[in-house]
Amino acid sequence: MRYYTPRSCEEAVAILASGPHDVLAGGTDYYPALRDRPATRDLIDISRIDELRTIRRQGDGWRLGAATTWSDVARTNLPPLFHGLQAAAREVGALQVQNAGTIAGNICNASPAADGVPPLLTLDAEVEIASCEGRRTVPLSAFITGVRRTVLRPGELVTAILVPHRDAASAFLKLGARRYLVISIAMVAVLLEADGSGRVAQARIAVGACSAVARRIEALESELAGQPMNGEILASVVELRHLCLLSPIDDVRADRAYRLEAAAELIRRALRAALATAGERAA
Repeated sequence: MRYYTPRSCEEAVAILASGPHDVLAGGTDYYPALRDRPATRDLIDISRIDELRTIRRQGDGWRLGAATTWSDVARTNLPPLFHGLQAAAREVGALQVQNAGTIAGNICNASPAADGVPPLLTLDAEVEIASCEGRRTVPLSAFITGVRRTVLRPGELVTAILVPHRDAASAFLKLGARRYLVISIAMVAVLLEADGSGRVAQARIAVGACSAVARRIEALESELAGQPMNGEILASVVELRHLCLLSPIDDVRADRAYRLEAAAELIRRALRAALATAGERAA
């Protein structure tokens, strides 16, 4: 096998176009998946491409480079819109994993329990993809199609996550058997936008680890719209019936019923947490 370290996106996609390769950024998912086996396919390490490790305001939105690490996300001074994503960044593995693991690697690995996916769904994130034919964008909601499956085509490379800017508050919570280095039982992300009268203009709720792909809970979002921006009132709206589109499994971590109950309670707590963040900002 051969190991490539391109210094630009153009160089990376040119190498990708030459035949099958595995793309490596932090390697925190790639190497554990090998177990005791050696790597046999050619590798393209994109961690040295400077343009892929940036977080910056771009036009009316934000651009998060594909090789941006979770530590980068957690430590960057960002508005409350990103507080949920930053909370998720602090929950990815342990500190060593956060220092190496990347935001694009998290979504490309396409695990049902990927911490970054629920908050990115609430941010209406889009995935920028490059190839020798140019660049295209795909909504994150359409990018992951199943367990370990994405819409990436041969020769394509994720280059950035694009997020529209809005004045909103967000939160993220997850439940596991312990704090770090654990596969989640359930996780939720919440984003709330207020109107000028102190009510919810728009709510976005996403749940992970309770279906093959993390899902937005649109029925609940609709019922939260127009409600007063009060944590207890918003929490009282949440019911198990809102989670009927989820399909949690029974496994050694939890059974289906427990996962649904946990997800509902996490949503209630995340709504309160997001409102607390909004209150601190107003103060």
